[in-house]
Amino acid sequence: MESSSDDLLTTTEAAALLRSSRQHVVDLCERGVLPFVRVGTHRRLSRADVLALLRPELTRDQLKSLWLHRAVAGRLVADPDKVLADAAENLRRLKRVHPDGMAAMWLERWRQVLDAGTEAVLDVLTSRSRDAAELRQNSPFAGVLPESTRQAVLVAFAEHYHARLGGAG
Repeated sequence: MESSSDDLLTTTEAAALLRSSRQHVVDLCERGVLPFVRVGTHRRLSRADVLALLRPELTRDQLKSLWLHRAVAGRLVADPDKVLADAAENLRRLKRVHPDGMAAMWLERWRQVLDAGTEAVLDVLTSRSRDAAELRQNSPFAGVLPESTRQAVLVAFAEHYHARLGGAG
């Protein structure tokens, strides 16, 4: 994959695009919502990743996962200790099943997010960024939602998705 230095932004440049503070961009980086690379001691962000926060285009499956994870976010704010404990236990189990490879990399990212606390987890659960969408594909939140809630979310999503398609046609 070819990339030029013009594709990398400073946190200040990213903040200007996002119409936010530089500190907010740094916080998004630290929470794992916005991927970055280090160039020396400085963070550099992909222009595409920053723009994806403004106009993310999610696949149907990624959008469905976002809806389910928003429901998880509701459970998280209602009972953070239990939901985070369940996620941590699921993460330990998943790491035993997937000790290496890409799944292991995403699981390690989840460990970092969980270690960062409730706010960081909420950011990933509800973000439309590409990175968060990828992270949710290896979610440690299986079993957090009661099956009836999970099914209700899936029905609501399907109705919303089909209505949106009908309105676009």
